[in-house]
Amino acid sequence: MSSTIYQDALRSGQEAARTAVLDCAIKLLVEEGISALTIRRIAAEIGTSTKVLYTMFGGKDGLADALYREGFTRLRRAQQQVPCTTDPLSHLNRLGTAYRERALAEPAYYRVMFEQVIPGYRPSAESLAVAASAFDTSTEAVAACIEAGVFRPGDAHEISKLLWAAAHGAVSLEIAGHFPPDTAARRYETLMTAVGQAFLAQPEPTTDQGRTA
Repeated sequence: MSSTIYQDALRSGQEAARTAVLDCAIKLLVEEGISALTIRRIAAEIGTSTKVLYTMFGGKDGLADALYREGFTRLRRAQQQVPCTTDPLSHLNRLGTAYRERALAEPAYYRVMFEQVIPGYRPSAESLAVAASAFDTSTEAVAACIEAGVFRPGDAHEISKLLWAAAHGAVSLEIAGHFPPDTAARRYETLMTAVGQAFLAQPEPTTDQGRTA
């Protein structure tokens, strides 16, 4: 008798099993809509009992919260994996690229994070803290730009939020299909360059070299 998705994942540990459940849930949400996001349906799809999932998440609300946290956890991981360079602006640029790549790689998670696709769901305080921590790397990169004199003195946290606002807007339009693939990357870079110019210690002409995340 062949093993189930859950059993296969469980061989790699509880965290792998949990990830498999979340990926199954997000797949059902995308392919069939919110009506498919039930503990019973997910248990059937992944090959485990509803008791296991209730123990793991506590119910549908807990599952929604877990999906939200997972999206931000993956974003934080992607940001932390961007190699540091001796050029703080280059590092900030790469973080911006990583943000877009992560969103496009798993748009379903991105929608759970930002578009309230699960009716009635409101993130818990713990989940909001996880979401906030996903941008620590970006804030640190902005602070490094300020310390190096690339950016003029300012509030690194606030600058990071403004850069995020611009990035989120462009990425959301791309995911929604308003920016076609052949122009989306160029528009993203142009936008981020324009926003970043506002914080440079010595603003430069808009060129490819001046792009910021």
